[in-house]
Amino acid sequence: MRIQRIQLILVLMTLTLVATGALAQFSVLRDFGSGSGDPSKPSYSGIVAQGRDGNLYSTAPNGGASCCGAVFQITPAGKLKNIHSFSGNGNDGAFPQGGVTLGTDGNFYGTSYEGGTATAGVVFRVTPAGTTTTLHSFTGGKDGAYPYAPPIEGNDGNFYGTTAYGGDTTKCNSGCGTIYKITPAGTLTTLHEFDITHGYGPYTPLVLGTDGNFYGTATSGASANAGVVFRITPAGNFTVLFSFDSTHGESPFSGLVQGNDGNFYGTTIYGGTGSGVIFKITPSGKLTVLHNMNGTTDGAQPYGGLVQGTDGNFYGAAAYGGTVNANCSNGCGTLFKITPTGSYSVLYKFDSTTGAQAHVTPFQHTSGVVYGDTTVGGTGNVNPCFTGNCGVFYAWQNANLTPFVSLMPYFGRVGRVVELLGQGFVAGKTKVSFNGTAANLTVVSGTYLTAAVPNGATTGPVTVTTSGVTLTSNKKFRVTPQISSFKPSSGKVGTAVTITGVSLKQTTAVTFGGVRATSFTVNSDTQVTANVPTGAKTGNIGINTAGGSAGSSGIFTVTP
Repeated sequence: MRIQRIQLILVLMTLTLVATGALAQFSVLRDFGSGSGDPSKPSYSGIVAQGRDGNLYSTAPNGGASCCGAVFQITPAGKLKNIHSFSGNGNDGAFPQGGVTLGTDGNFYGTSYEGGTATAGVVFRVTPAGTTTTLHSFTGGKDGAYPYAPPIEGNDGNFYGTTAYGGDTTKCNSGCGTIYKITPAGTLTTLHEFDITHGYGPYTPLVLGTDGNFYGTATSGASANAGVVFRITPAGNFTVLFSFDSTHGESPFSGLVQGNDGNFYGTTIYGGTGSGVIFKITPSGKLTVLHNMNGTTDGAQPYGGLVQGTDGNFYGAAAYGGTVNANCSNGCGTLFKITPTGSYSVLYKFDSTTGAQAHVTPFQHTSGVVYGDTTVGGTGNVNPCFTGNCGVFYAWQNANLTPFVSLMPYFGRVGRVVELLGQGFVAGKTKVSFNGTAANLTVVSGTYLTAAVPNGATTGPVTVTTSGVTLTSNKKFRVTPQISSFKPSSGKVGTAVTITGVSLKQTTAVTFGGVRATSFTVNSDTQVTANVPTGAKTGNIGINTAGGSAGSSGIFTVTP
C-alpha cells in the first residue's frame, strides 16, 4: 500500500511538473502557429474544457486547414493537434470564437460565429476524436445569429446558450441577441430576445446557478447603455439583476462564475476608474466592485472572466496593461489573482514573447494547474492565413492550487450517476464518498470514473481516495430531496403531519401551501414530522434542505 501511495504521489507530481515546465510558475506550453494548419488567435470567449481523457479542448477562430478556425486538443504537456478544421462551406461553420463545453455524454459542444446554411453561425457537437455534427444553423431571425459563446448543459440535459445578434430587430438593425435552448438532437427553442431596454449583445456563455437558473451578462443596453447582469429560468422567465452605470463597470465581455459562497463574480472591460472592474453580485442583484483596474501595473480591459481556484481565490487575465514594449504599446496584459474580498495581485506580466492580449477566461485543470491562451504574441508565425504571431497556450502553477476532482453534475437525487474527472484512478483501489457516505463506483480510466449517489448521502464535498491519497471535489455536491408521501392528508392548524421521502436529513424548512411551518422535527433521513402552521393554505407540502427543495405530488387540505 505504501508503494502504491508513493507511486500515485509521483504521478501527480509528474503531471504538475510536466504541465508547468519543471518548477516554473508560468510557462508557454505551445506557440500557436508553430506548424502549418495550427489553430491561431484564440479570442473571447474561447472557453477551455477538460475532457474525460485529462486533455484540454478549445477552439480558435483562425488557422486550421481552411483558415476558418479549428477545434483543438492540447495535452497537459503541450502536445497539440487539430481534431476538426472548419471549412466554412455549406452546413459547416466558420470562425469558432467560443471554445467548447463538456457534456455528460463525453462530447464537446460549441458554436461558430459564422458559417452554416445562412452564414449566421452554427451550434455543433464534436467528439474527442473529432467527429463533428452541426446541430443547428442560425438563420439570423428569431433564432439568433453570430454566437460568440458555447452552450452549457442544464439540469434537464438540454443545452442553453446565447447569440450576440438576431432576434428582435425593431431596435437593433441586426437583432439585439437571443438566449436559446437546444436539445442534444438539435431542436432549438428561443427563450428570450434582447431589446436594448433589458440589455443587448450577449457575447458570453451562461452559467448554471445552484438554484437551477441561468445567469449571464449582456455587453450593452439597459439604463446607462453599459450592459447588464441577468437571470433566466429554464422556462424563459428573464430578469435584469443589475444595469451597469460606468461607476460600477461598463461592457461585460465575460461570463460569470458562481463562487463557493453562492455569489457570482465577473469583470467588465470599461468603467470604474476607466480600465474595467472586477465585481461580485448576489443572486438577488446587489453588486459590489471588488477592484478597479488601474490600466498600467494592474492590467486593463479584462475580456476574460474568472475561475475560482482550489485555494478559494479567483484567477483572471487582462488583455492590456502590464509590460509595455515595441510589440505592446498599450501593454501586453497580465495574469492576476483576487480574493473574494477584493485583495488583488498580479501574478505574471505577458511580454509578447510569452503572449499578449489574453482574452480567454483561465481554466483550472484537476491537476491544480491553471491554463489559458492569448490572442497574439508568442513566436509562432507559420500561418498561410495572415502574417504575425498567433498567440500562445500557457500554464501557471502554484503550490496552493492543489489537485482535485471535478463533478458532472454538481447536484442529484440518490441513485443518480455522477461523472468524476481527476487523475490517478485505479480500478479496485479507488473509493468514493459523498460527504462521508461511501458510494458504488466504476473506474473507466485513470482520469475518469462514475459513481452513484448513495442512500444516506448529504450535501457536501465528494472525495476520491486512491492508494491512500485523497482528492476532494472543488465544489459541493448537492443531494436533492424527494417527498414520496405524507399523512394525514388533511388537518387543522397544529396537526402533526408525517412526511416520508429520501434525503431529508438536512431539512431546513417545511411549508404548507407556501406557508412556513414554525415547528418540525427531522426524525431520520427518510422522515420529517411538521405541525401545520397558522395561516397555512391548502396546497403542496414543500421541504427545503441544504441540497435543494422538493414538493409533494399530493395536496394537503387545511381544515377549519
